[in-house]
Amino acid sequence: MDTISRAGQIIEKDLFFMGLAIEEARKAFGDGEAPVGAVAVKDGNIIARARNMKESRSDPTSHAEIELLKQVASMLGGWRLTGVTVYVTLEPCPMCAGGMVLARIDRLVYGAPDPKMGAVRTLYRIADDPRLNHRIEVTEGVMAKECGDILTSFFKLKRA
Repeated sequence: MDTISRAGQIIEKDLFFMGLAIEEARKAFGDGEAPVGAVAVKDGNIIARARNMKESRSDPTSHAEIELLKQVASMLGGWRLTGVTVYVTLEPCPMCAGGMVLARIDRLVYGAPDPKMGAVRTLYRIADDPRLNHRIEVTEGVMAKECGDILTSFFKLKRA
């Protein structure tokens, strides 16, 4: 799948930043966490990186996206995260998609779709639901195969 965004043009920076999110996912894999990684970018600069930490923190809300939003809010000194783009390796769940809407991020770029919990395109459309007070520009499928392969490898290993 080509990475197409903004009037049909391939955005090279999306590939670069998703590559960094994949690095975070690999770190999560190494820590025994579900391998999901995220990166936040503002004005072309990386301002935060995060990965799943549910197991290590014994916290069901420690998804990569939530950890990332907390870091960015702390760094920017407020909860309104306008101007921020979030790159994440897996389509966000309802909690994470809702958190991004509440944080008012401008853009979300994700890799692999999530057929069981995906709340941006697959099962729900929280990021652009017109009933909500904020909508997020979404680019889906960036490096989807690479993102999905990490997850598949992790869960195969867990089942073995």
